[in-house]
Amino acid sequence: MAKKLLIGLITSVLLLSFVLKAQAAEKTIGVIMSSDIPYYRAIHKSFTGELNSKGIKAEVVLQTPAPDSMAWVNAARKFGAIGADVIVTYGAPATIAAASETSNIPVIFAGVYDLGSLGVKGGKVTGITSKVSIAGLLKNLKSITNFSTLGVIYNSSEKDTVKVADEVERLGGQFSFKATKITIKGPGDISKIKGVDAILITSCVAMDSVGEIVSVARIQKIPTSALIGGGEERGIVLTLSADPVEQGREAADIVERIIKGESPTAIPVEGPKKIQLIVNLKEATALGLKVPFDILSAATRVIK
Repeated sequence: MAKKLLIGLITSVLLLSFVLKAQAAEKTIGVIMSSDIPYYRAIHKSFTGELNSKGIKAEVVLQTPAPDSMAWVNAARKFGAIGADVIVTYGAPATIAAASETSNIPVIFAGVYDLGSLGVKGGKVTGITSKVSIAGLLKNLKSITNFSTLGVIYNSSEKDTVKVADEVERLGGQFSFKATKITIKGPGDISKIKGVDAILITSCVAMDSVGEIVSVARIQKIPTSALIGGGEERGIVLTLSADPVEQGREAADIVERIIKGESPTAIPVEGPKKIQLIVNLKEATALGLKVPFDILSAATRVIK
């Protein structure tokens, strides 16, 4: 009983805090991260920096809930309760939760692979996708290591990563490999990584455990790749992802248009124009791999 009262008190205090912040600013912008990872942090830094450069007066309230379905829903409900003017989401899970739980608040997303295939309905949702060429990543990875079995790390709670894992599986015939799907929802699932020649990380939740994934990969002498940035410094050999700076900047541009009175129904979803190809040459060399010159010359960043 005492525990329930304490939880209720904490929730009331948090809601009161949000309400006071909302009352103190001209506008309230709620931000929800699907997971507290470097890639989303980079998007958020760009987003807030762009808002400041535009002189937009608003209280930006950031929530970084635990990466699970109920936490994403609760985060969205809190912003609905305080009457946020706009909700900004990073990643598909937070976006889906905000779209389903708030009927009248515009939802602006970034860092979402392909929202159109996820069944999100309603004209109040728009933003910028982070969709990149999976075939392009696989082609480059094949040039670095001629793998025959690819471990595709995804999270069954992230609908977009399920779609990506399916697409990778379909591309197996084209690039001569067999895809092994590995769902990871936390560090306890890392032990599932075995019997593969290379790894592709598609999940933001899995990126929360990128250090542990890379450690297991090193032991097995297998290279890692990712469709989400932020893991390259931790040892991901090959990363292909939408530029987080552009993602945050474009999200801020859309928020500005909505705050100035434009309807989200009139703002089409955008695709990324800037793509990052990052090669961790140091890690590749340690694994005994040779990265072709054409990949190094095309890379936007090479870690030596």
